[in-house]
Amino acid sequence: MSRLLHRVVRGCALGVALLAAGPLAAQQVVHVGGAFFPPYVLKAEQSQHAGLLPQLLDALNRAQSDFRFIVRPTSIPRRYRDFEAGRIDMSMFENPAWGWQGIAHSVVDMGLEDAEVFVARVESGRGQGYFKRLRGKRLALFNGYHYGFADFNADPHFLAKNFNAVLSYSHDSNLLMVLHGRADIALATRSYVSDFLQRHRQYAGQLLISQRVDQRYLHQALLRPAAPISAAQLGRLFEQLRRNGQLAAIFAPSQIAVRPGVADSSVTAGVTD
Repeated sequence: MSRLLHRVVRGCALGVALLAAGPLAAQQVVHVGGAFFPPYVLKAEQSQHAGLLPQLLDALNRAQSDFRFIVRPTSIPRRYRDFEAGRIDMSMFENPAWGWQGIAHSVVDMGLEDAEVFVARVESGRGQGYFKRLRGKRLALFNGYHYGFADFNADPHFLAKNFNAVLSYSHDSNLLMVLHGRADIALATRSYVSDFLQRHRQYAGQLLISQRVDQRYLHQALLRPAAPISAAQLGRLFEQLRRNGQLAAIFAPSQIAVRPGVADSSVTAGVTD
């Protein structure tokens, strides 16, 4: 009798487990490209759970049960190929003009705004007027980035010749060059400067951040045509996170603005090809 009861209990437990696993098994996986773009996406060795993208995906996963959003590592130049090949379904914090011409995609406005700003070292008598003229100053720039002040010409020789630019592959290095007097001005997103000062509190009050903006980033999510989730569905999820304050909780601490009432009306069905 006890053996029979044991079998019944095991059978019930298995049935409950299968019922519980059913909805999870039915979830459609959405692969989101994770290319190094701090503070949005950090390097894998810095922890795959760090950065703003994993926080956003966690919020999207908690908000519904039909889709499971996961990060799939890629790189800035490789993400286009991964997108076309179907290795990633979505690329976030994008602009359709950043090399996506000719690649079929639909667009969802994330309702987030960041900006590229000029940064100098605080010195006596130095104010916002310091950023009005760039020529004659030593600039620390990120190699490969397109800057508005240079008419989006990313050629290193052009930048070095016309703006006395030193190029690196590290925003930290560029800001440290400014702090240590090896460059006059660096450019970085407002969110990155905020992240840098949180990580290096010893430099608090030592950086002068421009009110002048080189370019504004109105972040968008790009979906491939065969993605498991549609632009309309994703737009509704962003609107849900905007309304319940989760977007602000994730992004406001990094000085990234959440634009009100955008995600509900910003989904486009257009496909670029």
